[in-house]
Amino acid sequence: MSSDDRTGTLEHKSHLDRKLARGISRITGSALGPYQSAVIRIGFAATWLLFLLREFPHRRDMYGPDGPWSWDLAQQLIADNHAFTALMWSDSQIWFEIVYALAVLSSALLMLGWRTRAMSVLFMIGVLSLQNRSVFMGDGGDNVIHLMAIYLVFTRCGQVWSLDERRERRGREARARGERSGPDRVGPALWGVLGFLLAAATLAGKIDGGFLGGWLTFFWGLWVAQGLWWVVARRARSAEPRIFLDVLANLSHNAALFMIMAEACLIYATAGWYKIQGSRWQDGTAVYYPLHLDYFSPWPALSDLLTANGTLVMLVTYGTVAVQVAFPFTLFNRRVKNVLLAAMITEHAVIAVVLGLPFFSLAMIAADAVFLPTSFLRRLGGWAARARVRLFSRGRRPTIPGPRKGDQRTPEEAEQAHVGFTA
Repeated sequence: MSSDDRTGTLEHKSHLDRKLARGISRITGSALGPYQSAVIRIGFAATWLLFLLREFPHRRDMYGPDGPWSWDLAQQLIADNHAFTALMWSDSQIWFEIVYALAVLSSALLMLGWRTRAMSVLFMIGVLSLQNRSVFMGDGGDNVIHLMAIYLVFTRCGQVWSLDERRERRGREARARGERSGPDRVGPALWGVLGFLLAAATLAGKIDGGFLGGWLTFFWGLWVAQGLWWVVARRARSAEPRIFLDVLANLSHNAALFMIMAEACLIYATAGWYKIQGSRWQDGTAVYYPLHLDYFSPWPALSDLLTANGTLVMLVTYGTVAVQVAFPFTLFNRRVKNVLLAAMITEHAVIAVVLGLPFFSLAMIAADAVFLPTSFLRRLGGWAARARVRLFSRGRRPTIPGPRKGDQRTPEEAEQAHVGFTA
């Protein structure tokens, strides 16, 4: 090998090493996609909250101890698949109401971004407890929420658009002004209460699993990790322990965010490829049939209008398959990905109205949101902030600022100075 070839090989290897180092530094040095993780946090929490509120009058029939899926049947299934559900700890009606209220409260607080680390765990407990209690209650969107509730536990989803972020920002601003901010008492108190409840459930033998396995180890590991984070952040004498924990948290967040993206791609890919194998999807008539089922026809006149045109039915049928199959492959092209993303979100919005599946559509739109561009999400946040300011400022009396300090002009002079245009 000549010296020129050897030099070129070394330069190429050095270039690859630099790219690898930059990639590792980016993955370990920051939690990627802060706006994407925030929007899926808000989306899934809001979807589950709206579902629980909509089904509140029917909650006992769906998930209660006297529901169609009886307590004994649920107990047999849980004993076989070892799924987690706090509703199987007691068949008391009071306990059911407590768990349901916890699910509603944790969903609302997670949506607002209050103590997101703790609320994400409680949100997951609420989702798993209700869904694993009655496994046949759902329309497909519950499976998406089930998986995403677990992934959200490992994300740092409160970096933006959250009460946590606002509290940290106000603390930084106070320190920048030289003011002392009081210690955080709510966080340690919440951590202590959750630890006490976890210890009580452990001693009562309510949680399956043990050392290095099962739900028991999972919950205790999360509790210990959160306590260690708090101690290191406030008691460590050097920055190295905090940096190390930050690296671990960033790795966990980025891995979970990747899993959310992979899960969304898997859902669309499997749905599309299974549709290709169906004869009704092949001949372009598949969309026609669900629109004429009573269960999926909340607006019969609208369904008849959409299915009256055979060409439209064929285009929607083939278009649905094409978009679902192609979407995972478009992630490498930003422009094409954004076009298909808009098409899928529009499709789910139509499904919500035409087929009467609002919560399934909201869950899928929340999953799609992980692929939204950061620039669009930041603009969306700006629009929401301006709308909030206009909403809360409506009805307030406008205040007129007084004269500036040191302004000794008479009221007449001041009025003359502010009339007309200045050159």
